Order: sequence, then C-alpha cells, then structure tokens
Amino acid sequence: MNRPDSSLDEKGVSQNGDPGGHLTPLTHTHTAAATPEPTLLSALKKDAEVKKVFLAGKEYYSEEGKTFELRLVGKIKQQLSTDPTLRPEYPSSLGLEEFTRRATEVALGKSSRAILENRVLGVQTPGFTAAVRLGAELLKHWYNVNAAWCGTVYLSSPCDDSLASIFQAAGIQDIREYYYWDDKQRCICLEKIVEDLERAPEKSVVVLSASAHYPTGADPSPNQWSAITQLIKRRRLFPFFLLPAQAFCSGDLERDAWPVQYCTSQGLELLCAQSFSHCFGLYGEAVGHLLCVLKHNSLLLSVHLQADKLVQSLWAQPSAGGAHVVATVLSNSAHIAEWQGEVQRIVERCLLIRAILREKLRLLGTPGRWDHLTQQGGLFSCTGLNGQQVEFLLNSRHMYLLSSGCLNVSAINGGNVDYIAQSIHLALTTSL
Repeated sequence: MNRPDSSLDEKGVSQNGDPGGHLTPLTHTHTAAATPEPTLLSALKKDAEVKKVFLAGKEYYSEEGKTFELRLVGKIKQQLSTDPTLRPEYPSSLGLEEFTRRATEVALGKSSRAILENRVLGVQTPGFTAAVRLGAELLKHWYNVNAAWCGTVYLSSPCDDSLASIFQAAGIQDIREYYYWDDKQRCICLEKIVEDLERAPEKSVVVLSASAHYPTGADPSPNQWSAITQLIKRRRLFPFFLLPAQAFCSGDLERDAWPVQYCTSQGLELLCAQSFSHCFGLYGEAVGHLLCVLKHNSLLLSVHLQADKLVQSLWAQPSAGGAHVVATVLSNSAHIAEWQGEVQRIVERCLLIRAILREKLRLLGTPGRWDHLTQQGGLFSCTGLNGQQVEFLLNSRHMYLLSSGCLNVSAINGGNVDYIAQSIHLALTTSL
C-alpha cells in the first residue's frame, strides 16, 4: 500500500524530513499557544530600553524590584538545615502530616465542624497547579462512580489562563465561563454572575477565588458571597475554591479564607486548592495543598484511597523542604505572629502603592475614575485598560502587563510610579 507520508526523495529522506521514511512519535504534535507571562518576560529580556517595566509577574516584588524572602522564613530554613532530627527520606504520598493538618486549619479554622467531625482530607501537592490538577482528577473519578456528572466546569472571566488547560489535562473538556469582571464599571457584577450560574446544569463545578482574585484583584463582599453560596446550594452546584495567596489580600489568614469557611458552615462539600509559595516567599519550592471537605465521614476512606492512587500516578511524593518551613511557622504562635507582621507590611505597601498611583492619575487629569485601584486587594489589579491601550503601553512605553489590562501592583515602586502613571495617562489620551 502506498502512503504519501512514506515517499522518499532521491537522498532517501521522506517528504516529512525523516530519514528512512519512518514517522517519529512527535511528528504531528500540535503547537500549544504560548502563555502570556513567559512570552512577555522573554520580550522584556530582549528590550534594551532603560525605563522598561515588567508588571506581568506573579511574585511579590520589593521596593527594590526584587523577589522578596521573608526574614522569618530565612531563619526557619537555617534552623531546619542544622536540625539533627530531620532525616533525608521520602514523605508520605499525601504529604507531611503536620503540614496538611496546619494547612487545613488555616483554611477552615481550628474549630471547624468539618474538622471535628473528621470529614476533611488534606493532601500536600508540589505547588498550586498540582493542587488544582489533583482536584480535577478527583472530581472526574468521584462523580464517574455513578456516571452522574457530565463534567461541566465554570471559570470566572477573566481568570488565570492556565486553569482551563489544567482541567482539560485531567480529561474534563466542558469548560465554560461565568461573567465576573465588568470592564465598563470596573467592578464585580453580581447580577451577571448570578445570571450565568442560574443557567449552569446541576452538579456543575464552579471555580471560585476565595480572596485576591487573579488577575483582577477584585473580590465579592460578604453579602455577595452569601448570595453566591445560597445560589450554589439551591442549584446543587459544586464549589472549587482557589486560595493561592492566603493573607496577602488583607494581611489576615482567617479573613482571607472566610468564603471557604462560610461555604463549609452552610453544609456544602467543596474542594480548595491552596498555595503557600506566595505568602511564604517559597517561589522555587512549590508548596501546595488540596483540601477536600466531605458531607459524611463515611466517604473519607474512599476519597483518601482514590487520592493516594492518583498521586502515585502524577508525582508519587511531594517535596518536604518548603512544607517543613510552613508547618514550623504555623505550629508556633510566636512564629505566626512574626510571619503575619511581615505579611501585613507587604499588604500595607501594596495598599499605599494603589493609593499613590490613583492620586497621580487624578493629578494628571487622566480620563475616567480610578477608585477601583484602592477597592481591589492583593498583588493584582485590573486597571480597566483595553487591548489597544495595553498595546500602546508595550510598543511606545515599554510597559509589560497582561492583555486584559491587569498588572502586579507590587512591581510598582518609587522609582517607576511616575513613569507608569504618565504612561497610563498617555495611553488613554492618545487613544481618545
């Protein structure tokens, strides 16, 4: 049988470039779309402009423009490195027990009824993305036991670009969006959130940011959370919370996790993907956690076994280093106080940056209202700039931010805030 793929030229090379006419396994691999942050970072490195500004990163940047290590974390690392009781050994597949216990407590509260009734499972993961992936895998296996779930997942618009592909990698293809951020009003639109979720099929999974929503920095108020939770409960939807930077929004662990705690108090089952990389400055150590809150204790063993089986096929064991640091801090009240003090100073700096940028835009007479800058929280802010204005900033002012107009507030400092404010002003006045 003649096949076009195997035809050879006079040198014995196939038309597809393979000597001998044999296809390699990767011949027909599709080129994936480039993710925004690495693409922008690559362009930044090639940019020779002295005033260039990178506002698309996910890390916390200090006033000097460098990623920041907390002093307490540095001390704990040093102490652990000389601790003779710590032996180099593989942790359990579900992670360090002390870490999962403390991570569960900071998300749900020590007095949580779900913890007291022993219907909570915590799994340490190698980072936030891994926690989301494990949650997606559990959902697929969990619901497919009785084939009751069609696999619909709702993501906020906008959201982290990688979220959809994480669920798709777990075999969940029905990914939809619910309206979240109103570009014109520059705020959350509860009415449209409710409208979209009212149409969601029963048992749909709704992915929710508990605090410091990425990339907008805008979070629902307690009253809005109450309305969303009651809708989820009434429509029999399943909440999947994201908590990637707990305490980085308000400076308080419990306050940032309140939506998760409220949802649990309403008797709902849920998943919550956590990360401690941001709030502990452990960017290179990928410390994540997946929290599973069940309705009944009788389900705990089966979910535990399923999680263990999935972990064995995904990464076998998480790394122990960063988890030891987090567990050491969260198990000592004095350490917690010192850590929260450092985090609070970070939060206060970000709030000050927001206020300064807003005031500079006001003094420049920049068109529009900018109060939303100080109404948002955490590291990120959705400015309200459109695609054309973002492109102007990139090409004419060497400012790198996400195409949605969202940026990392902590990357703004005393050395670049005037330039950034002037650039935003030009982007709006030039495009008028």
